[in-house]
Amino acid sequence: MTSSRRTRALALAAALLLVLSACTAGFGHLKLRIAAGNSGGVYDTLAQTLATAWQAGLDIDRPQVLQTQGSPDNVDKVLAGQADVAFVAADVAADRYKKRPGLAALARIHDDYLHIVVRTDSDIRSVSQLAGHRIAIGSPASGVEYIADQLLAVAGLTRQVQTVAHGLDDSVKALLNGEVDAFFWSGGLPTPKLVGYNDKGSLRLLDIADLMPKMQALSQVYGTATIPATTYDQPLPVTTLVVPNFLVVPKTMPDDVAEALVRGLFDARSQLADANPAALSIDVHPGIETQPIPLHPGALRYYRAQKT
Repeated sequence: MTSSRRTRALALAAALLLVLSACTAGFGHLKLRIAAGNSGGVYDTLAQTLATAWQAGLDIDRPQVLQTQGSPDNVDKVLAGQADVAFVAADVAADRYKKRPGLAALARIHDDYLHIVVRTDSDIRSVSQLAGHRIAIGSPASGVEYIADQLLAVAGLTRQVQTVAHGLDDSVKALLNGEVDAFFWSGGLPTPKLVGYNDKGSLRLLDIADLMPKMQALSQVYGTATIPATTYDQPLPVTTLVVPNFLVVPKTMPDDVAEALVRGLFDARSQLADANPAALSIDVHPGIETQPIPLHPGALRYYRAQKT
């Protein structure tokens, strides 16, 4: 072999090695922080499962799952650079995006249903009858508190009720102990803790069909849904509000990272559904429905590839 041919062969081999190295390098350098929610909640359960899936699929250190107060806290952490991925209710995301359009969406995931809960023996049969009562409205800075404030306002009850900030466990205990007369909760169907607490038929849900037109006028992301009677062993089904949940990231996230995270999300659907039944609704087709939050370009690249 001549010297020039040998040089060209070595150069070609070096170039091929660089290409192969780039293809196999993966994302080993990537460090992720996922803003989730309260320990044991749907966000936290799904985040823990997703962290394990991303660790294996992307060949990275296991992402850190941050326990937080909920959706508002999660979005604020992403915007402040304290988290890289966040679970967030669509209404909170839309509100924050209007003020600080630094977010992009990876996917629409599961939907949450608003629960307004009273004791079975309570005389309260409608939201209007909450006037003059003490109500638990979720943890401070949570998505539950956000929806509760909105609904009480459209019902004209903001100044007619006394509110306390409790998470789900404390809310149920306070209701059953007579410390509050009702509580708000927003979660997937069924919420396991509510099923467990209602094993003696001690809880009843309120129907909010009359308030839904006003709630939907507030936000384009709110939908109307039914909680079947069989979900919590209720005497009748109730009409309530449903709000989607998104996975959001900073707009500045590299496209290849965002694409890999979305791929890992959908590859892990069976594990996520095993972790919580709410994840059964995670699918590519509704996954793109993240309006008014725009899809990240990397996520959009993934979805477009699924149509080919």
